[in-house]
Amino acid sequence: MLDLDALPPLREVIARHGLAARHSLGQHFLLDRNLTDRIARAAGPLAGATVIEIGPGPGGLTRSLLATEAARVIAVERDARCIAALGELEAAAGGRLTLIEGDALETDGAALCEAGAPCVIVANLPYNIATPLLVGWLRRIGAFASLTLMFQKEVADRITAEPGGKAYGRLSVLTQWLTRPRRLFTVPARAFVPPPKVESAVVRLEPRAEPLAPARIETLERVTAAAFGQRRKMLRQSLKTLGGDTAALIAAACVTPTARAETLTVEEFCALARALDARGAG
Repeated sequence: MLDLDALPPLREVIARHGLAARHSLGQHFLLDRNLTDRIARAAGPLAGATVIEIGPGPGGLTRSLLATEAARVIAVERDARCIAALGELEAAAGGRLTLIEGDALETDGAALCEAGAPCVIVANLPYNIATPLLVGWLRRIGAFASLTLMFQKEVADRITAEPGGKAYGRLSVLTQWLTRPRRLFTVPARAFVPPPKVESAVVRLEPRAEPLAPARIETLERVTAAAFGQRRKMLRQSLKTLGGDTAALIAAACVTPTARAETLTVEEFCALARALDARGAG
């Protein structure tokens, strides 16, 4: 494990490398070691695991991850300034830290996992790409043992929302279909440098052994996009954007045509997706 006390203070690293956070990259740095240690602990036992971190910045959370028993930490960073600063940490990590300079949206996280070792993602996600990153990981969810992620509080609310509430939407359905999300704790804006305008929250997602109900993810995305795209309308109206006989589709899925998207369970959305695929195959 890495001896954190032997490393220079993060504020010194930031000053030396001129790492002023950039709004265009959605950067809000976490410098509080107590908080980064708490996030690392929230990921659960990491002994022998490959840990993927997105947007490490100056390396606050990276340090806490290296202080665990993780076998390897892979940090994906787009900002070349941060890569230079993280290079010092890489040198001190004894081969346990691998830096990848690149866009996380263009990086296949599953391909970074090593056969035979548990693979987890732990990250303080940049606000501006958090949702597309999560959806991309959900498409390859079988590669990961868990995901422990910090989101803008509003996004965390959507991920964990239950049917019937305003926060319940496409992201709720897709995430809960494939994982068991659990909101762990809220992080105030003042914990970041610079402080964002909103609070954040840490969510842990544990992949299900099997999806909650049978469906193809591409079709489920189409159905949820149609239903929540006009969430105030009844399904018999909102699902018309899918084309074909809407009434027959809804009947085949045994869903109430006068219901609205926010009242449907994940299983009911999956039934609609199966009915849509069956119609296409018929």
